[in-house]
Amino acid sequence: MRAAALEELADRGYAALTIESVARRAGVHKTSVYRHWTDREGLVLDALTTNVAGGLVIPDTGHFETDLREFARGLVAWLTSPPGNAVVQATVADASRVPEIADLQRRFYAGRLQRDEVMIRRAIDRGEIPADTDAAEVIKALVGPIYLRLLITAEPIDASTADRATELALAAVRAGVLRSR
Repeated sequence: MRAAALEELADRGYAALTIESVARRAGVHKTSVYRHWTDREGLVLDALTTNVAGGLVIPDTGHFETDLREFARGLVAWLTSPPGNAVVQATVADASRVPEIADLQRRFYAGRLQRDEVMIRRAIDRGEIPADTDAAEVIKALVGPIYLRLLITAEPIDASTADRATELALAAVRAGVLRSR
């Protein structure tokens, strides 16, 4: 049912997505969907979270720079995959028109940031970066250039984009500009 929800999201957008359309696509009765999720927002949030979690691994190589680089490359790979691209385009387009999807998007990315921050906490624990480094700001500095190219300037993104974003985030950490305030 999660896959059906993502397909509906990609094909029709959030505004047109209904529990009935997801059930139809999944080949089940709508009561089957309601047994697992109380509303479409919960279904979509779960589908997005599960899809991204499965498609975007948080590396643990034992080295901060390598973890960041692998994470950024994994993000680019997911964003340029058919499911990743479709999900991002649908949610971004709908977020500007549908307040419910904007709220869902904020909650989704807040959860993603918390999940991804483990890389920064590991680097702090290993003594690779200062203890007062703001983990959320490091992740934002890393993914910001990637999303800028993808969503704002419409430039292609690839491994070199990920590598450059990694270098920018590392430079900011090393310069001390991403410390907690």
